[in-house]
Amino acid sequence: MSQGLPAAGSVLQRSVSAPGNQAQPQSPEDDDRKVRRREKNRVAAQRSRKKQTQKADKLHEEYECLEQENTVLRREIGKLTEELKHLSEALKEHEKMCPLLLCPMNFVPVPRPDPVPGCLPR
Repeated sequence: MSQGLPAAGSVLQRSVSAPGNQAQPQSPEDDDRKVRRREKNRVAAQRSRKKQTQKADKLHEEYECLEQENTVLRREIGKLTEELKHLSEALKEHEKMCPLLLCPMNFVPVPRPDPVPGCLPR
């Protein structure tokens, strides 16, 4: 035996080897603990996947609802645009013959009420 070198299996040599690489005999309690831990982890993973799936399903339902609402709103925009076009044309035609707009006295900058009620039939 040479001096200065540790003997095989000494504390110094064991500290260099990585933990877990050593094949230590497992006691039945350690085996049971490992099995319980794996089972608990498996159940937790299942629960997590289920929760993630539920969240994705909820987001998909919300997406579907928003798409439907968007379609309804786009139709309403189309209808309102058509109504605006029709009313603008009606106003243009009315302005051509409106007596309040044709009267020269109406061009004097005097504050007055809105002329539309005066154009309506009495």
